[in-house]
Parts: sequence; C-alpha cells; structure tokens
Amino acid sequence: MILTALPPGFHDDPWPHYAAAREAGAVRQPDGSVLLARHADLSAIYRDVAGYRSDKREVFAPKYGDAPLYAHHTTSLVFNDPPLHTRVRRVLTGALTPRALGRLRPRLEALVDGLLDRLDEEADLIEGFAAAIPVEVIGDLLDVPRDERGPLRGWSLAILGALEPMLTPAQAAAGNAAVTEFLAYLRDLVALRRAAPGDPEVDVLTRLIAGGELSEAELLHNCIFILNAGHETTTNLIGNALWLLDRHPAARAACAGDGRAVEAAVEEVLRMESPNQFGNRQAVRDCVWHGVEVAAGTDLHLCIGAANRDGAVWDDADAVRLDRGAPRHLAFAGGPHVCVGLTLARMEGRLAVERFLARFPSYAVTGTRRGARVRFRGFERLEARLG
Repeated sequence: MILTALPPGFHDDPWPHYAAAREAGAVRQPDGSVLLARHADLSAIYRDVAGYRSDKREVFAPKYGDAPLYAHHTTSLVFNDPPLHTRVRRVLTGALTPRALGRLRPRLEALVDGLLDRLDEEADLIEGFAAAIPVEVIGDLLDVPRDERGPLRGWSLAILGALEPMLTPAQAAAGNAAVTEFLAYLRDLVALRRAAPGDPEVDVLTRLIAGGELSEAELLHNCIFILNAGHETTTNLIGNALWLLDRHPAARAACAGDGRAVEAAVEEVLRMESPNQFGNRQAVRDCVWHGVEVAAGTDLHLCIGAANRDGAVWDDADAVRLDRGAPRHLAFAGGPHVCVGLTLARMEGRLAVERFLARFPSYAVTGTRRGARVRFRGFERLEARLG
C-alpha cells in the first residue's frame, strides 16, 4: 500500500488494502517513510514517547516551506512534544472537565434539537446536521460570536486538507490562505477577550489567555487547533454513524430508545469507520519493524483505520457488533497524546445519533459523496429521506 499511488476505488473500500498492509506488517514508502497497520504496533508506539516523537518540524519543512501552514502545524498541540504539549494540554484538560461538559450538555441538546427541527424531508445530513454540530460547539467553547462563525468550517477543511500525503499546489494555497485569515480573525478576538474576559469555566479562550503559559503565537495557533481537532473528526463520526446504521438495520433497531445501545454503536463506528484514519510519529532511534529497518528520523505512518479492524484484537473485525464491551480501538490515538477532547466528541456523537433516531426512525440514505481524503474518512454529502 503506497500512500502516494492509491488504487482506484480506495476511498470507497480501503479495507482490502489495509488488510494487506497488516499482513505485511511494515510497508516502505517511496520517500523512505514506513507504514504500520497492526493494532499492537500502533499501541506500542503511542506509549513509547522516548522512542517516537510527535514533533514534525523536520517532516513539515520540505512539505510546506516557510509558509503559514508550517508555522501552524509546528506550533499546535498535536504535532508537538513536551514542554509545549504539556503546557497546552494542561490548560485544555482543565477546560474540558466533567463539570464543564455537564454545563455544556443542555446547550448541546438544544443545538441538536434545533438542527433537527430545520431539516427538510429530503436533506443532506452533513451540511444540515453533522457538520453544524461541532462548529457550533467549538464556537461556544471559544465564545465566538454566532454571526461570525460562517468561515470557521471552510478554514478548518482547507487547513486539514493540506495534511494529505500528496499536497497539490491548490491545497497548499487554500491552506495557507485559511491560516492567514484565521489568525487575523483570532488576533482581533483575543484583543477583545483580553479587554473583557469571559467565564473561564466555560470560555476556553479566556482560560488559555488567563493561564499565561502560552506565547501569543502558541495561543493563536492552538485556538485554530481546537477547531480543527474537533470539527472534521466529529462531523465524520456523526455522518459515518448515520450511514453505517442505515446499512445495518439490526443495529439500528437495537438503538431505538436504548441509550446504551447507541453508546455501543458510536464505539463501533469509531472502530470500523474511524474519522481519523492516520497518525504519524518520527523514530528517535534506529529500530526494526517486521524485518524493515527504520533509521532514526524516519517518518512513520500509523494506519488507525487498519489497526481498528485487526483480527488479532476483535473477532469478526469487519462486522458491526454492539456487544464488544469496553472499547479498545485507537480512534482517539493513545498514550500521552490521546485526544484531549475524546469525552466531548463521544458526547456529541451519542446525543446526535440518539436524538436523530428518536426523531427520524425510518430515515433512508438515498445518496452519498465520500470525501476523497486519505487521512480523514467521512462524507462530503449524505443525502437522506427522513420519513
């Protein structure tokens, strides 16, 4: 499986290619990087922070050059190690406590119900529902004025699109423009918040500013990261869930009025249709994976989508089952870099699916357009008849 030369139909059905990568164990890429696809391998690498780093300055320098995308991705939480990772994560963890999420839940329920009220009989469940939820939630967390949230989704898609293995000039231009425009907006928003702080219990931006642990650049770029980390992945989680349940009537029927079944279904979606299909690490020392020699400094592509269907971990790994027990998937990565917003993402996914099914139990998906991305798995459109 070569990431820069994917076969036709890969985005619709990557699973045979992932299975081959698992069987191989490690797959050398033309640029010298290595792809790993087994659950045990990814779990070990996520835990071994001394042997594998998240810092991407060496990897991103030739990809982005001296451009806004480079400045952003090398400053944000996900592509950094301590001490920056520790400082930013500590602030974000404090903002996403169970108490804070409990205060957010009524607003999230009202948001979901309001979106459901506005859906037409024939609707695109991405544009009209799945994508709207995380944008509004993150807008609330940063206390972005509601009439200023319009550009947020477009900025996020452009910046994340530039993370694809094959970066086109158009993607680079769109991503750099998005970073530039987003930073300009945030500078004004931060200035306003410094002059009039919000409630740090619910306003993450006020908490980030008040903490005083971040430089101005770190503050701005990690506000962008908060949107990007929680936007497309949660959109994909909700869209993938509604698509998968439409294809599996027994699982869908089990979820009717049963919150625990919905919870299990969301975990199966995270496992089987992981919104984020790839992570990356860089080897700190020389090592060998399944007979492939990996020199220090080598970039590793960690195929989460393949690892989450590893038959060594799950029986009937390609089947939808709601009785798998405690989740062992890697949809949120693992180790010290496990997704800081995983509890929020799960809450958004469960509430969205549960309330959608309660309102439209007989919905039927009538058309799809899958997003043509390697790193992220989801739909650009998910058309449905709601009934």
